[in-house]
Parts: sequence; C-alpha cells; structure tokens
Amino acid sequence: MRPDDWVARWLPAAWGPYARLCRLDRPVGTWLTLLPALAALVQAADGWPTLWRLVVFSLGALLMRGVGCTFNDIFDRDFDHRVERTRFRPLTSGQLTLKAALWFAAAQLLVSASLLLAINVYSRWLALALVPLVVIYPLCKRFTYWPQAVLGVAFNWGMLMAWTDTQNVLPWYGVAMWLGAVLWQIGYDAIYAYIDVRDDRMLGLKSVAMWFGDRGRAWIGGMYAATAVLWLAAGWGMGLGWGYYAVMAVIAGHFAWQMAHFDVRHPERGLRLFRSNMQVGVLMIVAALAGTLVT
Repeated sequence: MRPDDWVARWLPAAWGPYARLCRLDRPVGTWLTLLPALAALVQAADGWPTLWRLVVFSLGALLMRGVGCTFNDIFDRDFDHRVERTRFRPLTSGQLTLKAALWFAAAQLLVSASLLLAINVYSRWLALALVPLVVIYPLCKRFTYWPQAVLGVAFNWGMLMAWTDTQNVLPWYGVAMWLGAVLWQIGYDAIYAYIDVRDDRMLGLKSVAMWFGDRGRAWIGGMYAATAVLWLAAGWGMGLGWGYYAVMAVIAGHFAWQMAHFDVRHPERGLRLFRSNMQVGVLMIVAALAGTLVT
C-alpha cells in the first residue's frame, strides 16, 4: 500500500480504510473481473450491448470484487500481520474493527442486491448462486491446493450472466468462453501465487503454485493452451467473423510471451506478467467486437 496514493490524497480519512478493504486502491482485480464480462455482453448482444447493461455489469463487478476482498481480509486478519506485504491492511493493522468490516460487507451485499432488480429472473438466480462462492473463496486455501479454481469460477461468473440476461439462455459456447476464462485465471493467478509461496508455507496455506512446483511453466502453459482452444471453439459455435480469430491469434501470442518470461526461480517477475493480463481482457472485448461487427 502506498501512503501517498489517491485514496490518501482525495478521500476523507475515515473513508480510506474502507476503500482499501474493498481494494479500490488496487483496481487490477476489478478490471480482470469486468473485462471478460464485457466481452461476453458483446458476444451475447451480437454487437453493441445496451448502455444500461454495461452500467449494471460494471457496478456488479466492482461490488462483488469488493465483497470478496472484504471477506478475504476478515478471514485472513490473523495471518496478514505476519506477512510484510499485508501487515498494513486495515483490519490487521487496527484501522478498522471486525464489527465495522462485517457491517461494510453487509452494506456492499445490500447494494449488490439492489442490482438484482435490473436483471431478469434467470440471471437473478445465477447471481444468488454466486454469493456463497465469493464468501468461501478465502477459506479454500486452508484445505485445498486449488483456491485459484474457486476464484476463477466466481470472478468470471458475470460472463454466464451476460448471456442469460441478454438472451435468457445459456448456450454451450457461452459456457465454453467461461470455462476458458476460468482456466486463464487459474494460470495468471498461479503466476501471482508463486510470489507468495514462501509466506504461504510459513502460514500453512495452500495454492496451485505449491501444487505445480517446479513444473509451473508446463502447468500454466497448458492452462493457457486450453483457454485458447475453448475460446476458438466458442467463436466457431457463435459463428463469429474472421476478425475474432485474428485477435485470438494476438491473445495466443501474448500467452506465449508470458510463458517465455515466466520463471519459477524468479517469482518476483510475476507481478508484471500478472498485471499484463488486463491487456488480454481488453483484447477479449476487441475480439468480440471484431467477430460480431467485421464480416
């Protein structure tokens, strides 16, 4: 956390800890949640989605990512003070009480619930099914090496809802795009997880990075390859134009670039690679637009 960032400069002092609790100061996760959902909205609309849906889904991504981060810090408050990277988080540093954090989580869920009024019945049920996944994700690293899989399922859920809200159906190619995004997220979150392996071992926590071990490049490369195959199959199922496949080739090249630079022996390099996946998210939107608008 930077003491001189926009949260410290622009928000009232009393608001700062809440902004940091829901990671408003760290927007990468929000973008990685939102961009695939926007791409799915374009695909489901077969072109430009309505402005109303763009607003609703953007707010949903922001709020549900905030809920997930809030519960993460609530469950990890006794771990965070033992790790240099996290010891200044609002709960573990004493800037907020547990009671205040719980009330804030409830408030975010309440505002999120108001968005249910803006989507159809099918999508409401999907949204309700998402909430338990978001809440339990932080606990998964205590008993499974695959918490990143739970995260990938939860934080790409908006892709499924994009189809159900736009067309009131969930076609196989929409599911294929979502599964590809889940595997993509497992891959790039594994890159990030290698940075925390030493701390996680000290705390008795688990991650896919520990499971992959020295074979991280092969595992992550396999995840990325499967992602590309699923996204290509989904594009074929949707009947997208040649522009989609041209941009998918660029995405495949980006995946190859990541693997060329990833090294399990130098996990500190992973932060740059992790953040670069925002470019993949943007390219997903460009591919969806190219595939639907360019014939």
